[in-house]
Amino acid sequence: MNVRADITEAFYGIEIEPLHGRVSAYRNGKVLASSTRAKVMYETRLPAAIYFPREDLSLCDCATSDLQTFCPFKGTAQHLDATIGGETVKNAVWSYTHALPDAAEIEGHVAFMPGYVTDFDLGENVIHPPAGGNLAGEMVDWLLRDASRVTTPEELIIQLASKLQATGVPLSRLAVMIWSLHPMIAGRRYLWRRGIDEVDVVAPSNDIHNQPEYLASPLRHVSNGLGGVRQKIGMNHGDASFPVIEDLRAMGATDYVAMPLPFSDGRINVLTLTTDHPDGFSTSDLGLIFEISPVLSRYLEVFNLRGTAQSLLETYVGKRTGARVLGGEIRRGDGDEIDAAIMFCDLRSSTALEETLGRAAYIELLNSFFDTVSTQVTSAGGEVLKFIGDAVLAVFPAGDDTDQARDQALAAARAIATELDRLAENTDDIAHHYDCAIGIAFGQVTYGNVGSRERLDFTVIGQPANIAARLADYGKSAGERIVITGDLARGAPDARPLGALRLHNVSDDVDSYALSSLRDTAPPPVTGRPDSVAEHLFG
Repeated sequence: MNVRADITEAFYGIEIEPLHGRVSAYRNGKVLASSTRAKVMYETRLPAAIYFPREDLSLCDCATSDLQTFCPFKGTAQHLDATIGGETVKNAVWSYTHALPDAAEIEGHVAFMPGYVTDFDLGENVIHPPAGGNLAGEMVDWLLRDASRVTTPEELIIQLASKLQATGVPLSRLAVMIWSLHPMIAGRRYLWRRGIDEVDVVAPSNDIHNQPEYLASPLRHVSNGLGGVRQKIGMNHGDASFPVIEDLRAMGATDYVAMPLPFSDGRINVLTLTTDHPDGFSTSDLGLIFEISPVLSRYLEVFNLRGTAQSLLETYVGKRTGARVLGGEIRRGDGDEIDAAIMFCDLRSSTALEETLGRAAYIELLNSFFDTVSTQVTSAGGEVLKFIGDAVLAVFPAGDDTDQARDQALAAARAIATELDRLAENTDDIAHHYDCAIGIAFGQVTYGNVGSRERLDFTVIGQPANIAARLADYGKSAGERIVITGDLARGAPDARPLGALRLHNVSDDVDSYALSSLRDTAPPPVTGRPDSVAEHLFG
């Protein structure tokens, strides 16, 4: 007999038909199941699946496994370990114990994972290959033509929601969770709601992965590769129910779906859809979204790759420098001659601290020091170019206002000293004192790429950078916290003259001044192995 479901070619669909006569499934000659009540399920673009009543299984043992997977069209599948002839295969069988309406006819039936059955005896039945399906119309036309011109993920999501509504999908809420590579944030969640023209963007911290709300959420389930989630609100989903469903029910929702959006690097992001339509989503609604989701994933991946590149560049080279690199300044020699204030801030007594504290505690202190310096430099309008050993190199580009750059560098230096004093006062262990030596110089530097053909560094090159490092070295040896050049002293009424200093690798003496700080006297310099990195950088 010729069994063929009539699935409309232009829509995603599921059709279930009874098979006639006895149908049996075998594995290496052993009967797995045999029934006169078997059914075949045709689903768009998928191979036909044969389902048997649970009681017609012939396996000597079939134990419930820990694996549950979700299908937005059929519901929650409970997997079973199958044993026959002494051979046990994990998750070889699945069954929908609480099937969704479109799959209600296979509730309580079982099917076998691809490859587990080695032979079917279909009797007089003929199973046809899957229909290809052909989704066309406004949605696909938008994806192929207009979506490529969208410039932001927010606008893409707004247009996606609008197009889905135009095709009859009764959306009330749509969200996308895109995971990211970032030291502080887990990713970005974009939320569209009907009647609101803007997309809300939230960037949760990496702590989200430990929060109970996330651990019990569909986001975690889908992101871990366990398939999509479909929760018809009001149905009994047993152990597969998620707490968020009750929140959505209170908002008037009737149906909820979470679908995977895989990226090419293997990360699985999540698309969620909610409706308040009395009948929920239809299979045709979800099939449309299921079919377009691979293309949608690629558009979002393009946006995410640019965002990831930007965040990684900002993390490793700074926001201003990262923007220049992302803007195309990637060749050796690319850069500009700029006027800038250069700051070199060195942790004082770092060698003694490492020996006293031990490596782990010292690294914790070093990170706290870097965090303090970076925060104050950024707040003052500068940018940290790099961390070098136990020191920080920062730049304050002048642009059209040289006095402003000088003032920003001075303000950052004072703020750093003040914050380090606060940290030292709040630390019980006397060995954990925080102190630094800061050198600041102003002048023209080359701001750009230097290095080998394969490995580039975006930095500043020029005498002001060398002088700033040497002034920091002098401050460490002379017990001064902040040492600046004479041209910067004009903006610091409290600057105390140090005279013309002879600095290593600087041909002319440098007119120098010391700035006062909250701490009256700095700790004496540490004898023994030098902990300055100026020689390494500029020697």
